[in-house]
Amino acid sequence: MGELMRRYWIPVRPTAQLVKEEVMAVRILGEDLVLFRLADGQMGLVGDRCPHRMTELRYGIPDTGGLRCCYHGWMFNPAGQCIETPLESANDPFKDRIRIKGYPVQEMGGLVWAYMGAGTDALAAAVGPCHENTGDPTHSVYLHGNLFEYVLQKQGKLEERAADGQMHTLYARMKTGNGIESLYVNPTRYGMEKGINYSKELGADRDHVSRHATVIFPFYTQTGGPGMVRQEFQIRVPVDDTNTYHINYGCYMGPEEVPVTVQESIPYYDVPLFDDDGKPLLDFVLAQDAHAWISQGPIMDRTQEHLGRTDMPIVFMRRQFEEQMRIVEDGGDPMNVFRDPATMPSLIHGGHWDEREEEGKAAVTGKGSDLSSFRGAYHKGYAIDDADRYGPAMPQVIDLMRRIDEAQEEAARA
Repeated sequence: MGELMRRYWIPVRPTAQLVKEEVMAVRILGEDLVLFRLADGQMGLVGDRCPHRMTELRYGIPDTGGLRCCYHGWMFNPAGQCIETPLESANDPFKDRIRIKGYPVQEMGGLVWAYMGAGTDALAAAVGPCHENTGDPTHSVYLHGNLFEYVLQKQGKLEERAADGQMHTLYARMKTGNGIESLYVNPTRYGMEKGINYSKELGADRDHVSRHATVIFPFYTQTGGPGMVRQEFQIRVPVDDTNTYHINYGCYMGPEEVPVTVQESIPYYDVPLFDDDGKPLLDFVLAQDAHAWISQGPIMDRTQEHLGRTDMPIVFMRRQFEEQMRIVEDGGDPMNVFRDPATMPSLIHGGHWDEREEEGKAAVTGKGSDLSSFRGAYHKGYAIDDADRYGPAMPQVIDLMRRIDEAQEEAARA
């Protein structure tokens, strides 16, 4: 699996965080490394220790041309080559024989990406699941429905936060458990698609198909259908055998008639999972997901599981990973690796998303649906129900949603 993951460009940290901290320790794909940014904008991702006396480079000094060890001043360029040993003989080519690991990094979309594979000539789509929540279309019913209701009841906040019985996500989530006829999962060119078939005869409000989130191999998922104000990309980067760096990449978009100020930089924030007393936070969607994942343990013996019909996408996803690992073992390139720029698509996508392709088939999620509407109504108090509530850009997001609402009301009156 590690060799498979090293075929892709991987996001390691938000650019804004690196601008603020300049030098930071990171652990990605089981390696302890140091990410740094120089005054001229150059970035580097190198081994975590100076090979002189093994001092940690997380305490290094970003200097002109490279990162300087705090102990004796040895300096390493972004490729990991030692370029200065200031206390050694000036005429000794000693430094030329010294190098540490160095991986190429690039900034794109507010994230710093690294390529940690052999060679540097692979262009890759960095996009799908490191843990398996993305292959589970039905968990919302209880995790984000019944559990959410139970938690708010215990806090005495159910009436305060979910009084309407319609807009709040917990009611819509519980409703998605009604009338499930079967699940489906199919391979796509860049990943997989999955969803739920609903039957009116079994209790659904109509016969229909609900497509559940776009999945791009190896670890990217997109939620939010066309026309939705809020789109989210979940990126699950393997840190090591027992930890995952989960990135929620939030995009908030308005129609052309509602102007949006261009951001100078993309802000970042950490999402807390525990309160000040160390108790798990369970009153917003991402925290509910996170605690369900964490509670399975660092490494779980999956032979102890008893899978049911709703786990069909989980089985498919596991097999897809195994198939792609075999391709790498045999010396081939796995899915979504592009070595020729001419063959790389301008957009990697998971297929049709929430579009009515034939009469009688329309997904539940997407534009105007009850399930997603709370994330388009943060200006009505619903920002508190997901991790967005901690975001530094939330005042601007709320203002955007308010102005979109006003524009739609004005258009309806015209």
